[in-house]
Amino acid sequence: MNSYRARARQLSRFVLLPLLAGLAAPAALAVPSFARQTGMACEACHTVWPELTHFGRVFKANGYVLDNLKQVRGVTAQKEEILSLSNLPPLSIMVQASFTQYATAQPDVTGRTQNGTVAFPQQVGLFYAGKIAPHVGAFLQLTYGYDSGSIGIDNTDIRFADLKVLPGEQTLTYGLSLNNNPTVQDIWNTTPAFGFPYATSKIGSGFGAASKIDGAFAQSVAGLTAYAFWNESLYGELGMYRSAKQGTAGPLSSTTTGGVLAGTAPYWRLAYEHNWGRNTIEGGLYGATFKEFPDFGAGFGQELTGPSDRYQDVAEDVQYQYVGDQHLFSVLGTRIHEKQTLNASINAPATATVPIPANLENDLTTVRAYGTYYYRRKIGATAGFFRTTGSSDAGLYAANSTPKPDTSGWIAEINYVPWLNTKFSVQYTAYSKYNGASDNYDGSGRKAGDNNTLYILAWLSY
Repeated sequence: MNSYRARARQLSRFVLLPLLAGLAAPAALAVPSFARQTGMACEACHTVWPELTHFGRVFKANGYVLDNLKQVRGVTAQKEEILSLSNLPPLSIMVQASFTQYATAQPDVTGRTQNGTVAFPQQVGLFYAGKIAPHVGAFLQLTYGYDSGSIGIDNTDIRFADLKVLPGEQTLTYGLSLNNNPTVQDIWNTTPAFGFPYATSKIGSGFGAASKIDGAFAQSVAGLTAYAFWNESLYGELGMYRSAKQGTAGPLSSTTTGGVLAGTAPYWRLAYEHNWGRNTIEGGLYGATFKEFPDFGAGFGQELTGPSDRYQDVAEDVQYQYVGDQHLFSVLGTRIHEKQTLNASINAPATATVPIPANLENDLTTVRAYGTYYYRRKIGATAGFFRTTGSSDAGLYAANSTPKPDTSGWIAEINYVPWLNTKFSVQYTAYSKYNGASDNYDGSGRKAGDNNTLYILAWLSY
């Protein structure tokens, strides 16, 4: 049986050499439209979706363009391909339905918060995922969300990619990614956009304070990044992001909900993956620097030339995978450190409706690590640890009895996958500390353990 690395090399050459167009290629990113396009089951690119194998990472880096379907083609007199459209549109539908139960109901002003909440559906997603043109592919998601009650643009990644075969059978894949969520374009499952937990409850307060690269700008920015993947091992990426708020046609200002970027935000990524037999191991770095005009509320706005808050995020990540015929095992982890210089927020007006920091400079550090085991891709379990720590700030964390953002705990999940496009999950999250304390973290007697969460999910894709 060929190794995943050997199969990935076949996939890379398939991108370069049209004469191999009859070969099948795998699916990626847990969307059945990729399977329809390529003619192979999801297991070729996933341990269990959405976690990618080495083969899946190469497919994503090559721009989602591999196909095994009859194409409508256009060719010039010079034999240049100017059109390549599949007869079958690469569309998919995803549905999630869930149940959430907290150890103690979330507090509200009435004291009658419902506990044991059904989200039906939690999400419904429509995907276009696959080839658009020669060397151009896309992952586009339109989602209805239970928490917002509306339909909107979700994760988007449009790519141009090409590949060169170098002397000595070395390969170089290179390309561009136009996307709307920093790290959504990354090919490992260690970074925030496609990291574990892959699905969580949309009810309640979640995991507390988070760095800006950890989802703060998801779907509210546009980024263009350039990347190179040498010999399917060494990966580098550089790019820039700029605010691209939905629902506004006028100039962006600091009154825009959630704040806006001051100019452009640089993003960078460096990683190395080593493969042997059925094993892969990766280590890397990633980060970004965001300068933001914050949202103070109350109709207050600063000129876009005024002071901004600066968030410098630097992260490390590591991943190990074993992919066997019966046993699959992964260990993944990341550490994100954020340095905050709050020049704008510390000078916020008295009319501001958001917390005002007491410190000009703060820091925030998040650590996540987890391990996953599956037997025959049908029954699996994941156990993980998470911890966020940061500076004490009596203004920014004034609502906490201890003025710190510290939150920590563990998360466990059991999965049953009766078919490759259907997953049933039972997830439990336990908090040892929440918003700075284990007991009475909000000043009204609530304990961190009161937020412990049972989450049951049915996740289907077609």
